[in-house]
Amino acid sequence: MSEQDATAQPGIAPTARPTVGTMFAALYGELVPHAWRDPASEHDAYQLFHQRSLAMGWLDDRSGAGEGGASGGRTHVAPGLWAMNDAGWGHPLAAPAPDLISWFQVEASALADDGPLPAQPFLRCAQDTTERIGAVRLAAVQVLLPVQGIDASARPPYALLPSMRTPAWFGECDPRARVPVKVRIDGGLDPSIPGVAPQFARRVVPPDQNVFAGGLDEAVPPEDFPLPPFDDRFWNGPPLHGMTLSGELAEWSCDAVGWLAATVADSAAHIGIRTPVLFTVVRA
Repeated sequence: MSEQDATAQPGIAPTARPTVGTMFAALYGELVPHAWRDPASEHDAYQLFHQRSLAMGWLDDRSGAGEGGASGGRTHVAPGLWAMNDAGWGHPLAAPAPDLISWFQVEASALADDGPLPAQPFLRCAQDTTERIGAVRLAAVQVLLPVQGIDASARPPYALLPSMRTPAWFGECDPRARVPVKVRIDGGLDPSIPGVAPQFARRVVPPDQNVFAGGLDEAVPPEDFPLPPFDDRFWNGPPLHGMTLSGELAEWSCDAVGWLAATVADSAAHIGIRTPVLFTVVRA
């Protein structure tokens, strides 16, 4: 772990623009660094994630765009999906098992009325960044979802759950790629989620998609899921009030987990959850 990683602490990304809130992703499992990679490389997690976000058009870097004109700054800059905040390999607050291999923190930009929380590209970018330095074997993926920043009342009728417009992307997955998973959805100190668990589960697993199939499973203990690698004050922790789903995911990838995370975020907003939600998926 580098000195930067050892001292990095999550915090709210400073921004003057309207945002949804902070998204934090943690990837757990095994990482075997590429033999050719220099461990002292200047291309750390922050730099690689920033470059990947920028290359894909996902980075909101308007704060550094300049005003244009004679100064040579850019006058037209796309807003992007998130502003960069922090990242690292490993974290001093992470639990010993499973192993945390990388983490990323961004400030999600304001959402379009018919657009989902960008959890899917966020996790895709996190996976791409981590795989840049080595071979990854994922055991679990965790995302802090800023549900409190989603205005469910602004959704048009055709996009009450925006992610439900895109499950066909996973329609061509190899059927043999389906994997059993356990999913934990936790509101921390907010006691709302257990009381609406059946309704919540029906929204997360509607019949017109095949990305995730499953249902409530009260037999799975919360201890089966990793604790988040950040201080409880960062969100609304500790994770005390939640629900667990068991089922199958179309494939074991950050792409599929990200689609499910976006579905969970909008579903939570629609049933009245007004707190950050800790979403964790573990390969069963």
